Amino acid sequence: MTILLRDSTLASLPDDLRALLRRYVKQIGGIFGEELSAIVLYGSGAGPDYLPDRSNVNVLIVLARQSPETLRRYAALHRNWQKEQVIPLFLTVEELRATRDRFPLEYQDMAEPHLVLAGDDPFTEPMVEARVLAEACLRELRGQLVRLRQRFVEGGGSVEAVLILLPLSLTATLPALRGLLQAQGRPMCRTTETVIHDVQAPLGLDLGVFHEVLQLKRGRIGPGPAEAPRLYDRYVTALEALVERAEAVAKVKWSVGSGQ
Repeated sequence: MTILLRDSTLASLPDDLRALLRRYVKQIGGIFGEELSAIVLYGSGAGPDYLPDRSNVNVLIVLARQSPETLRRYAALHRNWQKEQVIPLFLTVEELRATRDRFPLEYQDMAEPHLVLAGDDPFTEPMVEARVLAEACLRELRGQLVRLRQRFVEGGGSVEAVLILLPLSLTATLPALRGLLQAQGRPMCRTTETVIHDVQAPLGLDLGVFHEVLQLKRGRIGPGPAEAPRLYDRYVTALEALVERAEAVAKVKWSVGSGQ
């Protein structure tokens, strides 16, 4: 395939990210050649939340087929790109199609938002059915709550563990929040702040502590030994309330969990 970076679609991106993607697409095209179907930027890099030097650059590389030889060639260069925070995901065309049915939340989170850097847009299928997406979101939220408690115990409940766990938990929870909005037909390309706000309002919740953890994730606050445990307690309480309210609303709106 001819590797052409779609500059017109990247006009809103920072100059340094555009320059990095130009170099990346050129090198990827040379490695995979005719095996390459598309290169897609997704995640924060494709939306309004990208922070230079902090955000990962998530790239989906869609292949007609995967061969060990070409993956070895990429692996030899991976460390260099990893230093620039490029995180690749390799899927064949068929694997990506299967992901839509088997991992609907992950599929939808890649699809919205995304920017096609080269090749054909692989996200042309209709949006995942609202009920299926909502069900996946609830599973993820409940799972995040369980994992957070478990990792808190494994970390000995220390301040250091809390300050690592909370940003990781919020990062893993955000796709489920976006998914709940998508299931309701709400448009995407929101900032994280807007996602949190738009989820809490119809559920009658106060998720202000999520905003605090977001500031922690971005390095803008640093809770001390006294505040960190309280921040953890407030975050867990808010996440518990979110799970309960989201499950109750989904049961009424989409019959999720009703046995139907």
